[in-house]
Amino acid sequence: MSRVFEEEERFEDVDFTIEGLPKGDYEACHFIRCVFSKLFLGQVNFADCVFEDCDFSMTNLANTTLREVEFKDCKLLGTRFEGCNVFLLKMDFRNCQMNLSSFNQLPLKQTVFKDCSLKEVDFSATDLTQASFDNCDFSGAIFDRTVLEKADFRTSFNFSIDPNNNRIKRAKFSAANVMGLLDKYDIEVE
Repeated sequence: MSRVFEEEERFEDVDFTIEGLPKGDYEACHFIRCVFSKLFLGQVNFADCVFEDCDFSMTNLANTTLREVEFKDCKLLGTRFEGCNVFLLKMDFRNCQMNLSSFNQLPLKQTVFKDCSLKEVDFSATDLTQASFDNCDFSGAIFDRTVLEKADFRTSFNFSIDPNNNRIKRAKFSAANVMGLLDKYDIEVE
């Protein structure tokens, strides 16, 4: 089967779980209200693409290229990002539901997460240097050997980060949410 090349195409209301997404390269494409749920998107390359109001729930992105990709208002529940192609990997997320997803061991420097639900997301061994987390909910999220240097958590909440097990040098926190760094001590601050 030959690979497709799509450039500056607009895909609206397409259920790729029925129609299938051909393997290939998608550059500067805009996907609106599309369904990718439970698909394996290996060997698909997305560059400079925008996904808006799409459903990626339980999607496996191993061997998928995500270069300069933006997710807006998307449902990414249980999505497995680990294993995606790390060469030129760059993603941003705005107003996305990302609960139970995994970014295990990915280089996500300077990634923007704005108004996202990141409940029980696995960030183990992820490099989030200079990442921005603006108004994000981290209930139950896993930070284990995670690089969070210069990351900005000032407006986020419900995180629990062990400073002894993660690199947090020069990370930014607010006075209101700094307690998330002390959870392991089970102390009360009034």
